[in-house]
Amino acid sequence: MRAARHLIAPTHHGATDAQDAGLAPYGGASSGSGWRGPYAVVRQQSTSPTSRPRPTTRSAGPVRPTTAGTARARHRHGRNANRSHQPRALSTLERAEVLDVLHEERFVDLAPGEVHAILLDEGRYLCSESTMYRLLREEHGQVRERRRQAVHPPWVKPELVAHGPNQTWSWDISKLAGPAKWTYYYLYSIIDIYSRYTVGWMVATKESKELAERLLADTIAKQNIDRDQLTIHADRGSSMASKPVAFLLADLGVTKSHSRPHCSNDNPFSEAQFKTLKYRPDFPQTFGSLQDARAFCGFFYRWSRQPRAPPLRDRDAHPLRRPPRPRRRGA
Repeated sequence: MRAARHLIAPTHHGATDAQDAGLAPYGGASSGSGWRGPYAVVRQQSTSPTSRPRPTTRSAGPVRPTTAGTARARHRHGRNANRSHQPRALSTLERAEVLDVLHEERFVDLAPGEVHAILLDEGRYLCSESTMYRLLREEHGQVRERRRQAVHPPWVKPELVAHGPNQTWSWDISKLAGPAKWTYYYLYSIIDIYSRYTVGWMVATKESKELAERLLADTIAKQNIDRDQLTIHADRGSSMASKPVAFLLADLGVTKSHSRPHCSNDNPFSEAQFKTLKYRPDFPQTFGSLQDARAFCGFFYRWSRQPRAPPLRDRDAHPLRRPPRPRRRGA
């Protein structure tokens, strides 16, 4: 690989010091024409003896070292730093004339596009239509959105925290495919996020706010929940955000929480439970009847309530791992 170095030599007629240093005159020959420009930059290649040096073919001014700061400044400003003033730009008097015309009494209630068309019919051309909009926007801020646009406040990401059982619940509804096309069963599931215990569940043929209200009321009464003790989190489905459910929770002193719109990650506990259910190897593609769906979900929830054995730390104690073979004495 060739290594190149840049050398700078001042120009003079003799140039004996530069030639003694191994620099060729501008043009490539050692005895050719003299040096050109105040400085000459020569690139000398350290190659094999058979190759000749390749001098540059351009003259440069005084070479200044490029630092990181100057490089960043050039990248930041680009060509705007050396850009000259636009000769066709409106002067201060012309800008004032355009604004005076736009502020005339006959143009007060007209848009800049209409004003521009009327002036063209009268044989006057002050500026383009976009320039009128820009002047009104920059100088006086008279161009804006006149319609009343709704400004929604930023949604706060809910944080579910539980330091004990029956403090925070999460519930959701998921579809289970039925025997025929477009036939579904609906699984209602309420989970305690502290212990991941399913405190209540139900499989129905439809998604209804009345069924959700009944399930929540029965589960809260079964768990003996006091007032101002429980927080229930759900997404913004029709059954979750319905008035019967909201009135029930308000009467029982239960705080309700909802996910942000179109953000399923705010209800991860119920979504994770549904994924565990539907990714089981024995999960059927379709259920033959409502009783089959209830039987399978009952088996799943009984399995999920069983205590888990602690993970095996010793690799040799794994029941499926073969015991090590005894070594022979002669080996």
